[in-house]
Amino acid sequence: MIKTKTLLTMSVAALCFGGAAHAENWDMPMAYPANNYHTENAQIFVDDVRECTGGELDITIHAGGSLFKGNEIKRAVQVGEAQIGERLLSAHANENAVFGYDSVPFLATSFAASDKLRDAAKPTLNALLNDQNMTLLYSVPWPPQGLYFAKEVNTLADAEGLKFRAYNAATARVAELGGMVPTQIEAAELKQALATGVVQAFISSGSTGVDEKVWEDLTNFYDAKAWLPRNSIFVNSDAFDGLPDASKECLMSKAAEAEARGSAKAEELAGGFLATLAENGLTVSEPSEGLSADLAVIGATMTDEWLAQAGDAGAAIVDAYKN
Repeated sequence: MIKTKTLLTMSVAALCFGGAAHAENWDMPMAYPANNYHTENAQIFVDDVRECTGGELDITIHAGGSLFKGNEIKRAVQVGEAQIGERLLSAHANENAVFGYDSVPFLATSFAASDKLRDAAKPTLNALLNDQNMTLLYSVPWPPQGLYFAKEVNTLADAEGLKFRAYNAATARVAELGGMVPTQIEAAELKQALATGVVQAFISSGSTGVDEKVWEDLTNFYDAKAWLPRNSIFVNSDAFDGLPDASKECLMSKAAEAEARGSAKAEELAGGFLATLAENGLTVSEPSEGLSADLAVIGATMTDEWLAQAGDAGAAIVDAYKN
């Protein structure tokens, strides 16, 4: 009897340890804080994946650039230092212009248009990431981009010489064409840069303004609706390929849910972000006629430049989007 009971105990233990040995534990670096809606959406995603796989895939989020800084995340996932991560892929447009498809000024200026552009770009973007040993899971937009300044700006001549925060090639080019000085600053460093005067202006969504409490350092926001950049979640292809088929199916299924949920949340929050900025003393307004005209010139120039840089791949994305 003792022998039988011992064998039974050993068998149960073996099953337990055997199950644990097959479990995957992944790290997921993210550039934005834990209370940002992108990160909150990702937390729901990883919780859903854990439940869907019965604990066989457990993903830990490292928010706010705590594991890898924003500009390090893509490479970390590519080489397998992290299995999964989130990145604003347009920040890598200098590597390949296709990554900047979502930051072409005034091409897609609404949530519906952003989703349509995402679908048009997905085949090309998937192929590009696959070539770099990564698999795209989902992407979620930011609200439309507006301009933040430390003073009233009625034309871009009023902004000449201001230090303008750049987070990708598109924002750097906006600064250059607008007579401002592009200054590379990652999301986790923005608040300090504003507080110390390293940055006096930038283009971003209302969400970023609320996250960084920009009313403490700046005075004006102009709702230019320039574009809706997207944060993309992608996984190391080797790590993905090593999963059981059931876990792969769970991951992709929950990714589709996260994309829809995150997009809906971004649209829901957009107006509230601008209201919060105004409630805290920031002057929130539409661009003046003069500023709008200046921005339209920049938009036309940058669209032509992007199409020239992205070549046939860029043209195919724009054609699919427009048709």
